Amino acid sequence: MKFSPLLEDLINALKELPGIGPRSAQRIAMSMMKGDRAIAKNLSRAIDSATKNLKFCTCCHNYSEKDVCDICGSVKRQAKGVICVVENPADVLAIEQTNEYGGIYFVLHGKLSPLDGIGPKELKLDELEKLLKSGDYSEIILATSPTVEGDATAHYIGHLAKHANVKATRIARGIPIGSDIDNVDGSTLMRSLNGRMPL
Repeated sequence: MKFSPLLEDLINALKELPGIGPRSAQRIAMSMMKGDRAIAKNLSRAIDSATKNLKFCTCCHNYSEKDVCDICGSVKRQAKGVICVVENPADVLAIEQTNEYGGIYFVLHGKLSPLDGIGPKELKLDELEKLLKSGDYSEIILATSPTVEGDATAHYIGHLAKHANVKATRIARGIPIGSDIDNVDGSTLMRSLNGRMPL
């Protein structure tokens, strides 16, 4: 069965979103078109507004409506002298929801991956290096993913920090709360043993 060309265009556009396959795209499109179309109109308005008005913060590269985001613009947060490096804007949100971190961020929008053409320039690591050499920061927290690329990115940034005389730390990785040890993979268990802390 063939869909209307307009509906086909909508389904194809939805399929381009990460994590949405052909069946999910079809279900979402059908859901938007049946009954009250206010949801589709609101979604369209929100997408239009976001694409027109969101830009990258000139300091941390997180999404912002202003040149400098609220986090980077906070004197209180700047005074802490700590930068947390994350791969994606979603990571900033996750850390902020803990209410445990009070410094600023630097969002890479990826991780080093030479095979995919992503090097230090693409991640704006030259700008991070300038921040580290400014003398305003005493610590950089590396919150990259526990993958080969994430580890390589953390090591590269750690090297930059060392040359700028800034302490580099890495977020702890280990056994999730509520898990049984026999259900944890060997790599995670090894990291947990190596990263053990005194009671």
